Amino acid sequence: MALAASLAAVASLRAFQKPFREYPGQEYSDFPLPPDYRQKTEVAFARLMYPQGNWGIFGRWSRFDWTQGRSAWTNDYPRSDRHFATALRRLTRLEVRSVEQPVNLDDGDDVFNWPWLCSVGPNHWRLTDAQIAKLRDYLNRGGFLLADDFWGDDDWDRFARSMNRLAPGRPIVEIADDDPIFHTVFDISERYQVPGEWSLHGPPYLNGGRDPHWRAIYDDRGRIMIAILFNHDTGDSWEWADDPGYLERYSALGIRTGVNYVVYAMPH
Repeated sequence: MALAASLAAVASLRAFQKPFREYPGQEYSDFPLPPDYRQKTEVAFARLMYPQGNWGIFGRWSRFDWTQGRSAWTNDYPRSDRHFATALRRLTRLEVRSVEQPVNLDDGDDVFNWPWLCSVGPNHWRLTDAQIAKLRDYLNRGGFLLADDFWGDDDWDRFARSMNRLAPGRPIVEIADDDPIFHTVFDISERYQVPGEWSLHGPPYLNGGRDPHWRAIYDDRGRIMIAILFNHDTGDSWEWADDPGYLERYSALGIRTGVNYVVYAMPH
């Protein structure tokens, strides 16, 4: 009943959402649109747009206007998002849009229309105070944020500083094996590091990030409001799921993890 009520509420938000929009990404500027991309649905993959610092592997992209694409938030975009949307359609009963939605925190109250939000490379964030306040309000109202694809101590330190601004006083903890987020659709009892496609040509980790982690920040009710996939490239596991050279076991875990996280987020 809770899930049904939640999905009804999600569906009611469609009239207030910003229309679909598309930007050039780091890797793709002409990725084909699915034929049904204009279809109105209950759920869409929402990707957080953000201003970035000039550090790290994608620092060279800081010269681009982040509001117009090409910067760090567009890593793997949009191929990863659309492949994952296809998986959600096949593996759940959610009515999922075939295309993603880039969400800009500066667009009035638009973020509140998207109950599930993904941020790729959150170590690159350079959010303004106003953007931090908006995102904190979103999370406190029941929004869910997935942070993915950052590696090693330096990336973690930058990410943790952002979390101290966003959720001050809330600890970042390892998610327990029996947490519902690992058991919503799939029982994910065997977990291992999910590297990117780049691991086909080198080690399965970056920046010394050998040890995978599934971490979270919880709210006062014990709900995960920020899920953190550290020392993983889950987005690549979606992006390259159709590539025979990329190991199926990585996409299998990455997709199952993403499906569980989305379904977990919906009733909250």
